[in-house]
Amino acid sequence: MYPQSDTPPYTTDTIIDEPPTGRPVVVSTATRRQFLELAATGIATATIGPEAWAGAPKHDMPYRILGRTGEKVSIVGIGGYHLARPGITAEESIRIVRTALDEGINFLDNCWDYNGGESEIRMGNALRDGYRKKAFLMTKMDGRDKVTAAKQINQSLERLQTDRIDLLQFHEVIRDSDPDRIFTPGGALEAVLQAQKDGKVRYIGFTGHKSPEVHLKMLATASAHDFIFDAVQMPLNVMDAHFNSFEAKVLPLLLKQNIGVLGMKPMGDPFILHSKTVAAIECLHYCMNLPTSVVITGCDSLPILQQALDAARSFRPMSEAQVSKLLAKTVQAARSGQYELYKTSHHFDGTYQNPQWLG
Repeated sequence: MYPQSDTPPYTTDTIIDEPPTGRPVVVSTATRRQFLELAATGIATATIGPEAWAGAPKHDMPYRILGRTGEKVSIVGIGGYHLARPGITAEESIRIVRTALDEGINFLDNCWDYNGGESEIRMGNALRDGYRKKAFLMTKMDGRDKVTAAKQINQSLERLQTDRIDLLQFHEVIRDSDPDRIFTPGGALEAVLQAQKDGKVRYIGFTGHKSPEVHLKMLATASAHDFIFDAVQMPLNVMDAHFNSFEAKVLPLLLKQNIGVLGMKPMGDPFILHSKTVAAIECLHYCMNLPTSVVITGCDSLPILQQALDAARSFRPMSEAQVSKLLAKTVQAARSGQYELYKTSHHFDGTYQNPQWLG
């Protein structure tokens, strides 16, 4: 059996069956029945704190509970890749991160391979001067064997200028072979568990964008090794609900196991917006309306950050009619997956283009 992270016990006072407004919790039609079935057992809303559904005063940030960890995380998180995109200066990146933290966003996303490490370097600089204490810091690594993974973990710690990563995730679990490589003797999990034992890592998760079936295999492989992830990241958006859906296939299992749900690509990064079927605020609100712990969105400017802040503060639970109306706007465009290129092409597959990162 693999040892688990030392997490605080989950208390029932953070579990609700409906928002304080009295309106029923509604998820999209793809998972509503499954969600309600789980809710009857008291499991489905384990990741949702009352403050998440109640909305928030203008100057407050809503927070939710990150699954079994008990950690409170902001309803929206800042994606790390965009911080070092071409045309964005290091000073601008630092300003974005620090403004986000000052405004109540505490969840920061990053990855060892983003922009050749520059995204982690910039975030590390932003977290100086006491800002590290405000952040729940997540990063990811690509290594599939113990040696490669350990090297990448230490490089990330150095770039981020920290001695501890709050959540470390296996990145781009997109191949059918990835779960076995990670869990095999001498695999990457051994490096991550050692880092956790040494106090370098608090919680463990994984992320992928290609196929719900690969996510399910990763969860099944973990279960076969008596291991439960603390968090799982996946695309959740107004088009995923219609096509090879993570929401329909993976989300119910995460809720059942009380695993933190990290929603990413709410706007398809940004191809869903190119369809001209929905607005950015609708994309963010749809993902927030799911039982996600946090919705991660890329912010490459202060106006885009403000858009995320406004979405978080203005979010209110959507009625079933509102969800159905929104999904009806995207159903035709979503059917072939043409706006979800992370599922249907190698456009987003960094480890496909750079297999050496896997080790």
